Amino acid sequence: MIAYLERFVHENDAESRPDDDVSSICNALDLQGSIDYGSSAAAADVAGRDFGGIYSVKPLAFVRASSADDVAKVLKAAARSPNLTVAARGNGHSINGQAMADRGLVLDMRSLDHEDRFQVARINGSDYADVSGGALWEDVLKRCLDFGLSPRSWTDYLSLTVGGTLSNAGVSGQAFRYGPQTSNVTELEVVTGKGETLVCSEAENPDLFYSVLGGLGQFGIITRARILLQPAPDMVRWIRVVYAEFEDFTRDAEYLVTRPEGESFDYVEGFVFSNNDNPLTGRPTVPLSPDQPFDRRRLPSKSGSVLYCLELALHYRSTDRPSTVDTAVNKLMGRLGFVEGLRFQVDVSYTEFLLRVKRAEEEAKANGIWDSPHPWLNMFVSKSNVYQFDQVVFKNILKDGVGGPMLIYPLLRSKWDSRTSVVLPEGEIFYLVALLRFTPPQPKGSLVEKMVAQNREIVQYCSSNGFDFKLYLPHYRSEEEWKRHFGNQWTRFVQSKANFDPMAILAPGQKIFSRIPQS
Repeated sequence: MIAYLERFVHENDAESRPDDDVSSICNALDLQGSIDYGSSAAAADVAGRDFGGIYSVKPLAFVRASSADDVAKVLKAAARSPNLTVAARGNGHSINGQAMADRGLVLDMRSLDHEDRFQVARINGSDYADVSGGALWEDVLKRCLDFGLSPRSWTDYLSLTVGGTLSNAGVSGQAFRYGPQTSNVTELEVVTGKGETLVCSEAENPDLFYSVLGGLGQFGIITRARILLQPAPDMVRWIRVVYAEFEDFTRDAEYLVTRPEGESFDYVEGFVFSNNDNPLTGRPTVPLSPDQPFDRRRLPSKSGSVLYCLELALHYRSTDRPSTVDTAVNKLMGRLGFVEGLRFQVDVSYTEFLLRVKRAEEEAKANGIWDSPHPWLNMFVSKSNVYQFDQVVFKNILKDGVGGPMLIYPLLRSKWDSRTSVVLPEGEIFYLVALLRFTPPQPKGSLVEKMVAQNREIVQYCSSNGFDFKLYLPHYRSEEEWKRHFGNQWTRFVQSKANFDPMAILAPGQKIFSRIPQS
């Protein structure tokens, strides 16, 4: 079997390989799943690309593993080879090729998700769901709702795999209260770079557990996760309010995320938008329904080039009296200093609210922009630097928008577990900034290059001015950059790599470590 794999690694004429090589590898590996050959459409079009649409590489093969045992067999085979690498691919939503393996093996984590492996259990008075690492969060939601339960912490977009988000952090508007998704998992099943399948938690194999959470796929592949649940609400009061001044926006956002549970909203996010009529980046993006027009006459006469929107949600039961919901919402809204008359709200089901980006995805696919390149930039910026960031980046560099949402909202450091591999700015309050760029169908290469260059300009500005920031979903090309990113956690990160993936087989697309040849 290794002879087959090694010939594929070093052979350049991929198009000339016979189809029966695929079955030969499958037979040698004795997998329950299957393998698509490197020149096949699945391997080239699926495993060789990602949502970012900026990078494309050619994998050796696309492996549809059916179980953790299959994953372990693939990793053990790679370990016995001189230089083979393996990347775990969830739903391919990475931006810079992080889930790719150039001339390596790509594992399809979605093939691990079998509904019969989903289980809900009550342990020591709390509810949990055991789910596949390859399960999409939207499927986890649907299955949990059958039990009247729901995970506590989400991402905005739920067509992401459990293992994928736990390998980064998993952030949305609930994170101010419950922390990221990495703070809401209590047990993992992980296949390490050595091909060992281990169960880990705070009490069992804790070094592996905390290394893998936010570990960018460097130490192991998550094949199962135990997620903390809570009773699911029925309905959501979804609200957007507009601010002309950044100081007013941040004051209210920070007030809401620091209130005790029960004295704030259940979801707090925010975004920046252009003060114009652009339907993609301007005022039309704010209203929540067509019958709620944005009356720009309400804006102060000295409003600038950009405005700010605070997005809020309050959960409730369908049996709650409307007056009770109104009273709770109005009490909270009464403390906020948004522009009078620029408040928009709708009542939607809990599922409809959580799947709100799914509708945007369907629209983007219909008009062709979903499959276009997405040069996104995601950052954590310290509260101490966020006002200068607004002045230079939002009000100047990005005053005309990015062709998509520009998110910004506060998070609380105390809700994150410092034992994980995630690195954050200092201070209790920091801001997530997400520049979610969309490009038109079949954009000219110069447009994408310009967007990428603008991202670099922003990062360089922050670095040159000594900002306390970290990239989220980071993308660096040199060891020096990665050292700066991890700071005083770099030594621990390197040690974990030596412990759990000593030959640097895993996640080559992250460009952190180079494969150590096996003689």
